[in-house]
Amino acid sequence: MAYAYWSLGSNLGDREGYLANARRAFTLRFGGARFSRLYETEPVDVTDQPWFLNQVVEVESLDSPESLLEWARSLEASQGRQRVVPKGPRTLDVDLLLYGDWLRAEGDPLIPHPRMTQRRHVLAPLAELAPDLKIPGLSLTVARALEQVKDPAQVRIHVEP
Repeated sequence: MAYAYWSLGSNLGDREGYLANARRAFTLRFGGARFSRLYETEPVDVTDQPWFLNQVVEVESLDSPESLLEWARSLEASQGRQRVVPKGPRTLDVDLLLYGDWLRAEGDPLIPHPRMTQRRHVLAPLAELAPDLKIPGLSLTVARALEQVKDPAQVRIHVEP
């Protein structure tokens, strides 16, 4: 059994609803899932799009990374995800960040997620759940990676209306 950490994001339509549906799916699939709070985050890379809601999920799993990725893609599709513009707007984005102490530099998915330490919108909610977790392949904890990240994008706790 290994802990898997996932990043969830949505910036189209009913963002809260898509993330709530994802939380239900994670709970049904994995049981004792833990969730960070929701974070309102400025888009990176493709900046001419709505702000995101992001969240991190922690689960325990014995599944292969490939089966986890397949499940994540089906979850995205169930919420209307269409891959039209790379890094563009989406109803739901589900990324596997970490899986136990796995290091996987080839294949799909790459583990740890190759850009997670460059993204404040990933590190902030991950640090809420697991600040002392060591990132495999790096001599950094999640909290230290968040302190060092150079990403200028704004990230703030989401206050639901």
